[in-house]
Amino acid sequence: MSGNYIPLYRKYRPQSLDTLVGQEHIKKTLTSAIELGKISHAYLFTGPRGTGKTSTARILAKSLNCKNGPTVHPCGECESCRDITNSIPIDVIEIDAASNRKVEDAQNLLEKIQYVPVNGKYKIYIIDEVHMLTNHAFNALLKTLEEPPENVIFILATTEVHKVLDTIKSRCQRFDFRRITTDDIVKHLRYISDQEGINITDDALFAIAKNSAGGMRDSISLLDQLSILGISKEITVDDVNSILGRISFDVLKNLSEKIIDSKPSEAIEILNDIYNSGNEPLQILTNLCEYFKNLLIVKTCSDKLLQDLTGLNEPQIKELSSQKDALEAHQIVFLIERISYYIKEIKLASNQHLWLEVGMIDLANMSENTTLLDLQNRINALEGGNPSYVSKSPQLKAPVQEPVMEVVTRPAPVEPQSIANTSKQEDKAEPVAKPAVEQSEEFTPPPVAKKSDGKDIASMWQMLLANIKSPSTQALLKLAKPAKIEPDGVVITFRNDRLVAQINDTNKKQLIIDAANIMFNQKETPVTIKMAQFSDNKPAMHIQEDEAKDDEPEEPVKQVINTPPLENTTRQEIPMPEQEPKSVSDSEENKKEKERIESDQEKMVIELFDGKYVE
Repeated sequence: MSGNYIPLYRKYRPQSLDTLVGQEHIKKTLTSAIELGKISHAYLFTGPRGTGKTSTARILAKSLNCKNGPTVHPCGECESCRDITNSIPIDVIEIDAASNRKVEDAQNLLEKIQYVPVNGKYKIYIIDEVHMLTNHAFNALLKTLEEPPENVIFILATTEVHKVLDTIKSRCQRFDFRRITTDDIVKHLRYISDQEGINITDDALFAIAKNSAGGMRDSISLLDQLSILGISKEITVDDVNSILGRISFDVLKNLSEKIIDSKPSEAIEILNDIYNSGNEPLQILTNLCEYFKNLLIVKTCSDKLLQDLTGLNEPQIKELSSQKDALEAHQIVFLIERISYYIKEIKLASNQHLWLEVGMIDLANMSENTTLLDLQNRINALEGGNPSYVSKSPQLKAPVQEPVMEVVTRPAPVEPQSIANTSKQEDKAEPVAKPAVEQSEEFTPPPVAKKSDGKDIASMWQMLLANIKSPSTQALLKLAKPAKIEPDGVVITFRNDRLVAQINDTNKKQLIIDAANIMFNQKETPVTIKMAQFSDNKPAMHIQEDEAKDDEPEEPVKQVINTPPLENTTRQEIPMPEQEPKSVSDSEENKKEKERIESDQEKMVIELFDGKYVE
């Protein structure tokens, strides 16, 4: 009896276009072509495996060669129809391109094309897996495919149409076969089960359809394998999972709960039970990834789509719904990404069980402290925390531009002389302000006041350099000295006229202008590049001279030169810059100036080109 047994996928192969499952667009097109008599000389059927490409090719051949044909409804009784049904046709030649892929095979085929058909009206060549032909074989078929004899039709079938030459595809009518929907597969499996007397549940049929990935032949083959169990008992989902080597839903639920609760030791225990029952590491992680995918669908999609998207029954969907509040959507996505990472590692690893356990421990520690609410609380704590904590973070030491915004909003810059006089009046009116400053020596307040009145030119200079995007320009400006950095203008001095010309004649000046615009939050900040002169330090010296003329002893020098407050500090202790060199002759001054210029040039070249001195 075993010799007469016909597998179900062959027994229930469609014999007409009406019985073709799931390819409505192709059925409609071919039906219209046959009824109108517009039969092409070459067809190209492409699509995933098990979607009906070869069956459709045989149905088309039967419809064309039937004694009543061309007809949409072949009789199935004539000699030509019986020969095609029994796979022994004379006028329909099926060729496997995987084993007949050489140019010699194509030439032999072309030699036989000239013979007229015997029983039918057409000689039909069905070339399966046509993408396996070599380029020479394709080229041998080109001319014949374009202009074959009147009674010859080519039907090419392939699962990898991108490997077929464009010159071949352009000579054929192309039909793309789609994956068959799960509902259509379940309906057809239920029809076969009722015809064969197979006792199987709808959930089991649904599990079979989901596993086939849109291929009808794979579904029918799996049902044929399970049909032996349907004689003595009802086939359930557990039987399907057992045949496929899949893990049951309840086991995956228990394992996922340990991962969500961050219990790696208990997750490892469940994992060992699953592994010892015969499941492979790759299959375990694949099933776990699919479980979290279904959990993500339950959390994000509407209730009407859950059963179609997940392929689970209502009790299983309810159990997933009880878990959806334990994790946020981004956490589930993160777990799926980590599982996918370990799937890749296991495929390449020699010790797969080791990576399986490492991955499980990693997953069971991933969902802790990663909710959006926790992250938001951390950000709020950092943004609104105490200044001493923020100042210790190395990532928070970048130049801050809020003080610059405060400088811009002021109506006009204040003259240094008025600043000094104002500070003196404030010290006279409020004698307690001085001790208050001395008590806060451990924490330096933000330099808003210094930057707003333009006195702390060193920090303003560093902020300007930080806003310049070109490293070479930054290195070049390290040789410069800022004379003025204010919203109404920036003055930068060099001791070398070549550097002044280099800045003014290139786009480096525009980079400085852009940096100043960002710094002061304005457009077209005036920038001047010039040679260093003695008068560039005049404003600071005027402040000190005015203080020397003042008889008020309470005026702290630190207000002018921006030094931290010191006890018992007098003006005689602070070094004053010399206005004019007295003991150096003109020749000696020129010599020293030349040495400084050469030193600055050498320093610039070394910094720009990362050089060194070679004796």
